[in-house]
Amino acid sequence: MADGAPENGVATGIVARLADGVSGIEASRWDALAGSGNPFVSHAFLALLEQSGSVGPRTGWQPAPLLAEQGDRLVGALPAYLKTHSQGEYIFDHGWAEAYERAGGAYYPKLQIAVPFTPVPGPRVLTQDEGIGLALLRAAQAVVDQNGLSSAHATFIAPHEVALFERAGWLIRTGSQFHWDNRGYQDFDAFLTSLASRKRKAIRKERASAQSAVDIVALKGADIKPEHWDAMWAFYQDTGARKWGRPYLTRAAFDLMGADMAEQILLLLAYQHGEPVAGALNFIGADTLYGRYWGARAAIPNLHFELCYYQAIDHAIALGLARVEAGAQGEHKLARGYGPVPTYSAHYIPDPGFRAAIADFLVREKQAVAHEMDWLEGHTPFKRGGD
Repeated sequence: MADGAPENGVATGIVARLADGVSGIEASRWDALAGSGNPFVSHAFLALLEQSGSVGPRTGWQPAPLLAEQGDRLVGALPAYLKTHSQGEYIFDHGWAEAYERAGGAYYPKLQIAVPFTPVPGPRVLTQDEGIGLALLRAAQAVVDQNGLSSAHATFIAPHEVALFERAGWLIRTGSQFHWDNRGYQDFDAFLTSLASRKRKAIRKERASAQSAVDIVALKGADIKPEHWDAMWAFYQDTGARKWGRPYLTRAAFDLMGADMAEQILLLLAYQHGEPVAGALNFIGADTLYGRYWGARAAIPNLHFELCYYQAIDHAIALGLARVEAGAQGEHKLARGYGPVPTYSAHYIPDPGFRAAIADFLVREKQAVAHEMDWLEGHTPFKRGGD
């Protein structure tokens, strides 16, 4: 782009280029854009996915971060990947792929702006300058157009980014998750007091059942030893094999988490007779506890709820965090005090006919999501009149 004043709100004097990975970018330069609030867009997390082989050759996730540079300064970035499938995204477009290919097109490869295997809302356009953000999205569109790709997708974008993507002409898709909000609770009992009596009793019963069966240990930072990572890897591997056919993360990814991100990790392990039988791995953000991976080698009643939901609330309150995000899907979270919140993704579809069909689908899907969220809001466990 030529130097000069912003044109149509798009910054000029910016050179956009594709890099071959985040690992080769200086960590301080990337993190100056990503900020410190969300651990999943940090250089450490994205680089460890590359270094561990969790993304890269033969994974279907080829790192292709899009960088915006002004002279020798890195002024913006998109964490992006060339995808040859739709696995590990949690915003499902398999039906779109089938429709596009039935019409004679090749849906893959596509450009994916995302954090791999991580259904956590957060920034995807890493810049504080809206003009640079627009320039990056225009560059992403150019990558699609110039290389004959079917589409570009930005998944789990931060709510404040919706307007930017709309301004760039991308289609917005609405989904939902269940998050727990800290309403100034002093402890777990204070949270329970806010619930209807029947729900409060049910949660106490579930906690007592799980806690009587296991000993739970919370580990952070240097307290997480190699044997703890061995246990968590075994739990994750079992869950991944059952859910996805194979685990997305490699064993090396867990070692790198321990080496590079241990201070941002809360590892909860459940023991029976001195042996670990279940684990839940959480990441600590600036104001949020993110529940990510869980697994167990013993079927213990209510342990999943205790380790993934109730322990997370306990620790979020103790850490002074505003919320818990416990991952994708799961209406069973509703009865445990987690309420529905909207999530957003953005989609660039250059083919006019395909774009029109997707746009029509998204209007109807948005209405269905809104109706479902209204229903769910009416069935949260919190006190109402008469409780």
